[in-house]
Amino acid sequence: MSLYLTRLYLTLLLKPRPAAKERGDVPGWVLITVMTAGLVVAIWTLAKDQLVEMLRSALSSVANK
Repeated sequence: MSLYLTRLYLTLLLKPRPAAKERGDVPGWVLITVMTAGLVVAIWTLAKDQLVEMLRSALSSVANK
């Protein structure tokens, strides 16, 4: 009986499963990507000078070490 159950378990475990027919939430990911790009553009527009200065400061501190 135990050998039968082991074989049955292994047969079911190793049986190939059909591919999922679900494509996922593509419109949701597109919306997230577009909103993220919009946030980056908005932040860059509002704080361009400060961001450029921070980058220059960081790069110069690394170059001077």
